[in-house]
Amino acid sequence: MASHYDCIVIGGGIAGLQGAIQLGRYKHSTLVIDKGYGRSTLCKSYHNVLGWPDGVSGKELRRLGRLQAERLGVQFVSGTATRVIKEENGFGVEIKGESQAIKADTLLLATGLLDRFPKLPGLIACLGNSVYVCPDCDGYETQGRRTVVMGAGDVGASMALLLLYWTCDLIYINHEADIAPVSEALLEKLMDKGIVYQGQAIQEVITSGDGNFHGVRLIDGQEIIGERGFIAFGGNEVQSELASQLRVERLENKHIVTDPRTKMTSVPGVWAAGDVGVHAEQLTIAMGEGAQAAIWIHKELLKLRNKSTLER
Repeated sequence: MASHYDCIVIGGGIAGLQGAIQLGRYKHSTLVIDKGYGRSTLCKSYHNVLGWPDGVSGKELRRLGRLQAERLGVQFVSGTATRVIKEENGFGVEIKGESQAIKADTLLLATGLLDRFPKLPGLIACLGNSVYVCPDCDGYETQGRRTVVMGAGDVGASMALLLLYWTCDLIYINHEADIAPVSEALLEKLMDKGIVYQGQAIQEVITSGDGNFHGVRLIDGQEIIGERGFIAFGGNEVQSELASQLRVERLENKHIVTDPRTKMTSVPGVWAAGDVGVHAEQLTIAMGEGAQAAIWIHKELLKLRNKSTLER
């Protein structure tokens, strides 16, 4: 690991990897700081990605992306960026466990977000396989199937109503009914649409050995059978703390605001891509944003080089 890079990419998920690949193809010195955990590490299979009609796991995409980036000279470090400092010429990034900050002319924040969901036995094994979080990504997988929505309050109720586009056989289990009741208006809508409502906590997710969802067991022992599941608990954790250190503009929900053309943030020299930004939270869009940001980072690095040459 060097002491200075043209660009440091914080986040080794899909957006960060695609950005790093593009920067590597420009022959810019690039470091990716990857903590090794995120949305894409949990998803067992993405089915809406061009070229992967039978699906591809997040882990496999990350593995292939890292190999591709490394072949282009991109360096990786496993760890967590804990602090970002704006300096006179560029930025300093502190990594947990490292004694010295790493310098960079530009930054790409691709830190993503973490979905909030309870630690229910059996749930992780099904995520991205037969239990999903995004109706735009995976609503298709529920068509004509009995689907159990596991969620909290109005967030889960709204998800159940959205899924009516694909299936009419829906059950909504409000796992947090004691602290997140469903509003009367939404309860009435659920009833009108024939969606079964259950306001009881879940004890465990029932699965087969290969991670296929078969339903849930409630705390009273009752089993509710289903073929597919969706989770919708709200309160997802947007990983934009580093952006706040730099006083980057964020929305109230902590997503980073970027220029729609360049993906640059309100702070010059800092770009953002993927789920940490304001977009549809799609893998394919994250890829595009990573490449888009890298193109404009390249333009900025060329300006910096030309300026340095003129000052000599």
